[in-house]
Parts: sequence; C-alpha cells; structure tokens
Amino acid sequence: MTIDQDNSLSERDWTRFIKLLAEAFSAGQGEALLNLMLTADERQGYGTRLCIIEELLRSQLSQRQLKDQLGVGIATITRGSNGLKSAAPELREWLTEQLLHKKDEATDLSRE
Repeated sequence: MTIDQDNSLSERDWTRFIKLLAEAFSAGQGEALLNLMLTADERQGYGTRLCIIEELLRSQLSQRQLKDQLGVGIATITRGSNGLKSAAPELREWLTEQLLHKKDEATDLSRE
C-alpha cells in the first residue's frame, strides 16, 4: 500500500466514523459509542482541548498562563491556538456562541 492509498483509507475511515457518530447521537447512543471508541486518557484529552479552545476564545489569559492553569505543555496550547487560527470564521463564531455566550446565559439565569 502506498502513502497516498493509506491517506485515502484514513480519510475514508474518518468519514465513516463521523457518519456513525452522527447516527449514534441521533439514536441516543452517542456517549456510549464514544465511551467504546475512546480510552479514558483520550476522553480527558478532548476535555482539555475543549478548555484550551474556550480560554483562547475568551482571550483573557496568555498561553503561558493557560499552560500553568491547565497543567499541560506549551506545545499543547500552541496546537490548540494554531487549530483555532486555521478554523473557518463560521466555526469560530459558532464555538464562541456555544462555549462563551450560552455559558454566560446559564450563569445569568442561575443568579436570578
């Protein structure tokens, strides 16, 4: 198998996984599928990545402060930052809405 064939297979498998995941969530099996497919360390890694993206969107901490707060390496923060920079503007807007604005709304409601 050549490298191009291997990349094509990987992309096809990733697409199959995404479709299966969407179907699993539609059927109420999303969390169960992710628990099956991901190790505890991988799940924790995704949680950490989510925190990184959220804090980078919030723009209140430097990357070094974020590294210290989360207890991860600077390379992990940099990868998150680079990923966010290369994300489509529509995705960044959606993430901001999901991670920052909805959280702010929930906090405001709990104070009432």
